[in-house]
Amino acid sequence: MLFLNLLLLSLAGLLLIPVLVVFGECALALLPLPTARRLRERREHPRTAVLMPAHNESIGIGAAIATILPQLQAGDRLLVVADNCTDNTAEVAYSAGAEVIERHNSDLRGKGYALDFGLQHLAQNPPEVVVMADADCWMDAGALSEIARLSIATRRPVQSVYLMEPPPRHSPASAVSSLAFLVKNQVRLLGLSRLGMPSLLTGTGMAFPWEVICQSPLASGNIVEDMQLGLDLAIAGHPPLFCPTAHVVGLLPARQTSADSQRTRWEHGHLHTLITQVPRLLQEGIRQGRIDLLAIALDLAVPPLSLLVMVWGLLLGLSAIAVWLGAAVFPAALLVAQGCLLLGAISGAWVRFGMDLIPARALLSIPLYILHKIPRYLAFPSRRQTEWIRTDRESEARS
Repeated sequence: MLFLNLLLLSLAGLLLIPVLVVFGECALALLPLPTARRLRERREHPRTAVLMPAHNESIGIGAAIATILPQLQAGDRLLVVADNCTDNTAEVAYSAGAEVIERHNSDLRGKGYALDFGLQHLAQNPPEVVVMADADCWMDAGALSEIARLSIATRRPVQSVYLMEPPPRHSPASAVSSLAFLVKNQVRLLGLSRLGMPSLLTGTGMAFPWEVICQSPLASGNIVEDMQLGLDLAIAGHPPLFCPTAHVVGLLPARQTSADSQRTRWEHGHLHTLITQVPRLLQEGIRQGRIDLLAIALDLAVPPLSLLVMVWGLLLGLSAIAVWLGAAVFPAALLVAQGCLLLGAISGAWVRFGMDLIPARALLSIPLYILHKIPRYLAFPSRRQTEWIRTDRESEARS
């Protein structure tokens, strides 16, 4: 029984680390603390190039371009890289007012290769700042100048708030997915920034000083290339900043099969990056004597929220059975406390940031949403998704 007590206590103690990270980040985000100094107001709008990779995005790219063009100022440009397209993405983007180049390479596929191709084109007349924007997202008014000015003022990469909205006539699962996205990409990053810590890069709405991004290795098929880029830049001395006042919004897929494929890509990529990069960040943080790298390692060590809750529930059930068999109560009590922390963090994030986006009734479907993901996580060790697959989307407008 002693061995069982020690095992359960060790597992509960290990799980306590990501639970405390989530709770601490969410709690800091909820506090009425002032935002960081507005360094971006000290500089004029820099000469900016918006780089938009696009693979078969003819349906929605016009709407994405329409949110960016009005924000361009004198000397700015919007460059679309039509990458391995089999539809008329290039023609639609050009007609919408963007500068367009095409890339064809069936062997080297993925967003990273398209971005690298676009940077090589921009190098002929380099801008001061490069902003990366996805072809299926909308950039809120003023966001472009906001992140571009902050990036040039600090000479650091900048990440805007990137959220995903449920599609019209959405399922409860889409609403829960939007909440998870909000907690990860807004609430937790806001908490980190209030400690003065760097941000992870989340995929779109990212600004980079030219001298930083032009030296970065982008040409890869990594399915979470943005996350990896942010980690590489942080270790190289360019940790990204979070800009909570600039927003970019995408739309979750309406089809369940497309939604499952997209989430599998995100979560398998997240888990692979967690396993391979957390030790690297810890090692570099100690070697360079940098607490910011240690903070990023702790943040990255948090698995997807659904997996975290799933593991917590499993350990709580095992601990309850062990108590019934005569084991110590403390591991189960510790897990109950962790559950309260997770519930408080997620509930607080929803009340403060998500009530208008996610209806309360959708929260009741969280247990089913988590159970639906069990096969996805079980597939990770043996059938991990390693290739980039475009998400099929319907021609639905933002609600």
